[in-house]
Amino acid sequence: MNAHVEKVRARGARMRQRWQNMPRQVRWIAIIALLVFLYLLPNRWFYINLWYFRTMESDMATVLFETSFFVLLAVGLNVVVGFAGLLDLGYFGFFAVGAYTVALLTSPESRFDIGWPWLLAVPAAVAVTMLSGVILGTPTLRLRGDYLAIVTLGFAEMIRLYAARNEGIANGQRGIPEIPHPVPDLKGSDGQSVFGVVDARPYYWLTLTIIIFVILGVRNLTRSRVGRAWVAIREDEDAAQIMGVPTFKYKLWAFAIGAAVGGLSGALFAGKQSFINSDSFQLTNSILVLAAVILGGAGNVYGAVIGAFITWYLPEWVRGIGGALGLEINVAEYRILIFGAVLIIMMIFRPQGILPSRRRAAEFADRRQEAAPTEASA
Repeated sequence: MNAHVEKVRARGARMRQRWQNMPRQVRWIAIIALLVFLYLLPNRWFYINLWYFRTMESDMATVLFETSFFVLLAVGLNVVVGFAGLLDLGYFGFFAVGAYTVALLTSPESRFDIGWPWLLAVPAAVAVTMLSGVILGTPTLRLRGDYLAIVTLGFAEMIRLYAARNEGIANGQRGIPEIPHPVPDLKGSDGQSVFGVVDARPYYWLTLTIIIFVILGVRNLTRSRVGRAWVAIREDEDAAQIMGVPTFKYKLWAFAIGAAVGGLSGALFAGKQSFINSDSFQLTNSILVLAAVILGGAGNVYGAVIGAFITWYLPEWVRGIGGALGLEINVAEYRILIFGAVLIIMMIFRPQGILPSRRRAAEFADRRQEAAPTEASA
């Protein structure tokens, strides 16, 4: 076991060293090539040649947009769970707050009928969700572990149940229609609105651009004093407090920043759908985002991106793979089962995630080394 752990560590160290030893120009070229690939992906003339990668029974651009806002959610939750070590089971509640804030401020069918443009409502939605994170975190972040998870779970359910009330401002199941699109006055060469209902490509490009800026911001935070404080709190909160780290303040920061990213994702979702109701914010979505962060590797922003992409994209890709392979069985009926089996296998053989942070990978390796003598003696 020890030899295997050392081998895995050495392989990862060699890969990181090779990347770091590359000239800076080569690394920039590789990053730019990846970004160009991602921006070109929803174009039909591009992905039609990548038939093994595209979704067969779903619109590729729509699936990519849904995957992109799910990736944004995972990046935000990774701040809370991966960096600060706070177990949040109600993260989708902030997504709902952001979506409903945009809907109430922009839709002529809302109770408020303010009529703000979408671009003006998005900063307000981010501010409201950040404030809701502070309001929720101030009395609850003194709790730890399972107790904090129960409180956040209750928060998400409160938001959903209130939104389901027909007499509330969210209009229950009737929802809020006629939410304006991001830039309704922007016209294409054909005279049609670029941000319409049918074509999801502009929304994917917009969300992908936002994801890039959010990732850059999160990376800068993790390399600052704030990020080091989060890691200290995640490792041992009592020791961090003894060493002079104001743990409550930094936990509240993590909660507020994560909530803001979740609200931004909800604002993008509302702008694309142009209609929301309480059915869009089920508890299972919160669990799915948390599973994506753990699958990709909690504590690594790129691991969260990969985990979210696999979690949302894989079931849609599996939906049409049966016909592509000439199978008689309808694989679409078993796509969730296949995805669940992949998650179980990953958690058994690689519990640290696909791309964990170095510190988290070392923690799991140390645990295996401690468990090895016990298993041998048994």
